[in-house]
Amino acid sequence: MSIDPDLIKYIVEARKRGFSNPEIKAPLFEKGWLEKDVDKAFNSLKEENKINVEIALPESIVKIVEKRAKKNMLSLKEQIEDIVRRSAVNAKLKKVIGPEKIDDLLVSIFSRRKRKTKEKN
Repeated sequence: MSIDPDLIKYIVEARKRGFSNPEIKAPLFEKGWLEKDVDKAFNSLKEENKINVEIALPESIVKIVEKRAKKNMLSLKEQIEDIVRRSAVNAKLKKVIGPEKIDDLLVSIFSRRKRKTKEKN
């Protein structure tokens, strides 16, 4: 059985707001969630399931990412994780949909054909 994504979102959001694991679990059990399902969700979020990667970013990039993180109410680390996760998902989707043909891309960039412009009234 897979883990309910809404349950994962709930746990992640509650942790961001500073609630402890017991404080998060109590209302879930009151609402009828099974202990095995809740434990499975918590176990999937353990840090040991993650690989730590160190990256060096220029300060200008860090400022941009920090600004985005603040807007999304995330820490800098969470924002970078989100960017990497989305990038991996998008790359996977492109493979499923099909990669762009490089020739088509180059033709569209360097074409002498004029792009359509709005006609003036």
